Amino acid sequence: MQALPQSILFCCDHNAVRSPMAEGIMKKLFGTRAYIQSVGVVNDLEIDGFAISACEEIGVELSRHRSRSFEELEEMGEALSGFDLIVALSPASQRAALDLTRFYHLTVEYWPIMDPTGIGESREQKLNAYRQTRDQIRDRLLKTWDKT
Repeated sequence: MQALPQSILFCCDHNAVRSPMAEGIMKKLFGTRAYIQSVGVVNDLEIDGFAISACEEIGVELSRHRSRSFEELEEMGEALSGFDLIVALSPASQRAALDLTRFYHLTVEYWPIMDPTGIGESREQKLNAYRQTRDQIRDRLLKTWDKT
């Protein structure tokens, strides 16, 4: 288990499913012990309704999440160099994070988290895919950082 970084940025492709789930679950588990944000490579989607529903089941509120990209994060005055750790949840976001931080001394980790979009036919099958992603994120957070 690693020590909890002071600031963590989660990133994925659109900041609509995996990275907001990770941000919300992390805040629920660790509270204010770390500064947590999330972004996407691009901001072209709103928060996914299935992500909201899956996280609501474990008491994590995502409905007010507003998607944003790496560029929008910087435009809002948050420098990537200010984060201790960037956790990429998709291959595209890993490439973007490594490219954008190549001149900074900070760690980029890749966590291969399943993309649940497009899985399942029925609402219940789709929701089950999102639950798997949610649980995969939660389990990885708990395995990586001690809650005490």
